[in-house]
Order: sequence, then structure tokens, then C-alpha cells
Amino acid sequence: MLLYDIKSILDAEVLSGETEVDLKNKDIHTACGCDLMSDVLAFVKDQSLLLTGLINAQVVRTAEMMDIVAICFVRGKAPSDDVIALAKDAGITILSTKQPLYLACGMLYDGGLRGLRNG
Repeated sequence: MLLYDIKSILDAEVLSGETEVDLKNKDIHTACGCDLMSDVLAFVKDQSLLLTGLINAQVVRTAEMMDIVAICFVRGKAPSDDVIALAKDAGITILSTKQPLYLACGMLYDGGLRGLRNG
């Protein structure tokens, strides 16, 4: 699924400055809704979208280690300018949606984006 489609499904705001063309060129293979960065490190694969309520720099650092393409902050949360700058430097798109985590994940699943399966 294109990041452009994810933005539309979640009615999300782009916080990191990408254009619509940029969003149409980023393909997302899976999504993960998680606030535990240790679980992200254990289970997330590359080309993923991370949905989370955490807005600190550790989220971006974890995403960078796991080759996560984009982070979507839920419940209307927005990180500080320092966190956004860190994501820009890492090439990670930052989105924010007013949806809660559970609903955002369900909306993306209904739209055709799948999560990871263990085993």
C-alpha cells in the first residue's frame, strides 16, 4: 500500500514535509501498532509503518534501526521539532492521525494493509 493511501485512510497530517509525490513513491508492506519498542525490535520487518502513541526520539531511533519507512502518531499526538528533524535526517516520514491506535490499525487492515504473522 502506498503511504499516500495510508494518509488518506487515516485522514492523517504529514508532519515531516513530504509532498504528495513523495508519499506516492513510498510503498508500505506491513504495519505494526505498538508502544513497546522492544516488541518493534523483535517483530517488525523493513518497509513497515509503525503506529504508536509514543512521541519521543527513541521511537525514531528504533524505526531507523528496523528500516521502518514511516511512523504514524495516533490520538492527534505530535512530536517535538527535534524528533521530526531526527526523522527527516533518517528519511522516515512522520504522520499524525486523530484516530486511536486500535481504530487506526483496523482502518488500515480494512483497507488491505496486513500486519506481520509470527511463525
